Amino acid sequence: MACVPIPLPDADLAYDPQWLEAAAADRLLVELRDGVAWENHRVRLFGREHPSPRLSCWIGDPDTAYRYSGSLFEPRPWPALLLPLRDRLSHELGVAFNSVLANLYRDGHDCMGWHSDDERELGAAPVIASVSLGATRRFVLKHRQTPQKLAIELPHGSLMVMAGMTQRHYRHALPRTVKPVGERINLTFRKIHPL
Repeated sequence: MACVPIPLPDADLAYDPQWLEAAAADRLLVELRDGVAWENHRVRLFGREHPSPRLSCWIGDPDTAYRYSGSLFEPRPWPALLLPLRDRLSHELGVAFNSVLANLYRDGHDCMGWHSDDERELGAAPVIASVSLGATRRFVLKHRQTPQKLAIELPHGSLMVMAGMTQRHYRHALPRTVKPVGERINLTFRKIHPL
């Protein structure tokens, strides 16, 4: 199955719930969980630093330092198991991805707050390719100017692509949940333009 466009005003979204076959997704989840140098980054909110409510690792080519939440992150080298994924996404989407933010959500308490991936080094209309592994979690988008919203469940092995003016017009989040939920790894592939 290929990515199917999701109609949403002022956005360019596409989704494939089964982008990775189950066995490949299972293997990737275990190998990434055990093989990535996960860190608890600190983020700046309202002028104060807080521990991030998830574990992360910034990975990329040597010239892909990335600044977000008030911190500069130097990339860790690409693990060999992520290179075929990067190459497949680059080929399918026509984007030379040179970095990926890996996030590990240990349970339903771990989350990602409202934000847009609109940092200058991503360019004016970034393509963000988001691969989900592990527990299904609810992903939400809300328009910056209108009441338009979208909520979608992202299952194991799925791909969500946000492109065009999506980051300019929308914020997105992965909310906390009180439901018992297992661990989830999210990989957001990006192209960094060195400044």
